[in-house]
Amino acid sequence: MTGQQVLDSLPHPVVVVGPDGRISRANAAGESFFQASLSVMQRHDLSYFVPFGSPLLNLLQQVKERGAPVNEYKVDIGSPRIGSEKLVDIHASPLSDQPESVVLLFQERTMAEKLDKQLTSRGAARTVTGLAAMLAHEIKNPLSGIRGAAQLLESSADEGDRALTRLIMEEADRIVKLVDRMEVFSDERPIDRAPVNIHVVLDRVKQLAENGFAKNIRIVEEYDPSLPPVFANKDQLVQIFLNLMKNASEALATTHDAEITITTAFRPGVRLSVPGVRERVSLPLEFCVKDNGPGVPQDLLPHLFEPFITTKTNGSGLGLALVAKIVGDHGGVIECDSTGRGTTFRILMPAYSQVEDEPERQE
Repeated sequence: MTGQQVLDSLPHPVVVVGPDGRISRANAAGESFFQASLSVMQRHDLSYFVPFGSPLLNLLQQVKERGAPVNEYKVDIGSPRIGSEKLVDIHASPLSDQPESVVLLFQERTMAEKLDKQLTSRGAARTVTGLAAMLAHEIKNPLSGIRGAAQLLESSADEGDRALTRLIMEEADRIVKLVDRMEVFSDERPIDRAPVNIHVVLDRVKQLAENGFAKNIRIVEEYDPSLPPVFANKDQLVQIFLNLMKNASEALATTHDAEITITTAFRPGVRLSVPGVRERVSLPLEFCVKDNGPGVPQDLLPHLFEPFITTKTNGSGLGLALVAKIVGDHGGVIECDSTGRGTTFRILMPAYSQVEDEPERQE
């Protein structure tokens, strides 16, 4: 195995910065982290990719002056070129045979933030659960009476007034439909789960998209065929990815050469306590839906999975909140990374394990 193969096998981004300040080497995770190929990175100084005055540049200088390793924790190096949320621990060390070159290893500190956001989203979903139950009881019943009264008035009203009674009935129906959508949040029944091949799910979603809302959009697949099954509800997975694909296609309405990329990958990670699961689990399965649209407004990004948050003119803002709830109920985590060059929704979920996920049969 070559040195480059060893580097590429590491899940953390690793780059080597030469004496001229340019990145001379990078592993596969490093290219993904900086959202650029090695050939592109070699043409620019490190400062091109990070914010002006970034602590990373000072850290690089310290290592060169001391000739010894230096670590820095919780450094935000987010920029429009590599993504707005890049909170990392940085481990910097001089290269043994090239003292003027520095090896940088980045360990993303996003997992804790992802879990915090997931907990916030689940808390918001519980709020909607209570609100939905209240609305179902306190609003749907009176609305039924209002609609019935409007129907009675319509039979005796003249043509001008009938337009108003029809408006009353249509608006009453619209409110009932909104409440019905919110009632999905109050469904706390256990999820019927089984081992699912995620690629079968994604193929179905792609077929539905290509024959419907995304028929004029190029859909690219980048799959890892060796992925183990995910322990999930197949129908709910279809619902998740249909929602994300539909959001992506709507974001691409004004984009030339519109493209959606679906990726699957295996990302070994630490074991974590995740909402919805009693045991500590790892989340090695990564599923992404990427688009090359204009991106999500930065002020909206932290609240994207909260109910009633939307940029759509006629949107209810419940779609992504429901996606976050379903992912959380499966013991997973969802995040969104968006820049002016596109948006990526990334889902991390546990892999299926027959020993852990299936109850023992009683003799």
